[in-house]
Amino acid sequence: MVTILLASESERRRDMMRALPESDGGNLLFGVLGEPEPEPSMSLAVNLQVEASCIHKARSAVLEFGPNEANGVEIIVVSDTLVEDPDDCLVALGKPRDKISATSTLIRLSGRRHKVWSSTAIISRNRPGMHVGLGWMAEVWTDFAIVEFDEIGVDGMEELIGTESWVGKAGGYDLAGKAGSFSRVIEGVDVTVLGFSARGFDEIRRLFL
Repeated sequence: MVTILLASESERRRDMMRALPESDGGNLLFGVLGEPEPEPSMSLAVNLQVEASCIHKARSAVLEFGPNEANGVEIIVVSDTLVEDPDDCLVALGKPRDKISATSTLIRLSGRRHKVWSSTAIISRNRPGMHVGLGWMAEVWTDFAIVEFDEIGVDGMEELIGTESWVGKAGGYDLAGKAGSFSRVIEGVDVTVLGFSARGFDEIRRLFL
């Protein structure tokens, strides 16, 4: 049985990992990275920003969890998700800091289509990929999905902001939560919007077989 550690504080990602079919193939652990996520930058396209952030997380995860052989971890998974501004592929709409920034972000997305990018890395000592430290190698997959929003009315906006469904969510919304009633994936798959690269999550699923 392989021991897999998901290094993420995202409850959505943890729930998605927990929901994978149980088998003798994987033992699942969770951890939280101590290193802060990189702030979004306007110097790179959002797809490159999210991949760079994922690689940064991979290197941090190896330093924090890789040296501890007592935990038995053989594979570490990290992932990052960014929402692309509908008008500018160089602008990432990150996690809102407060209700004002959450409202501003949701107004920007209301009635429009936008891309959501997720980058996922699977890190181990015996798989191919890029070296990320201490003899660990990372395979990285980056995918996007296109999400379409209906117009968000006053009542809908008040509910989204008042219930704090925006907290900790890239772009200020959760497709699997309240925002799902007025938004939908029109290209790609839901898993990319919820926190994992589609191809990366397929590979994670195979690890449990």
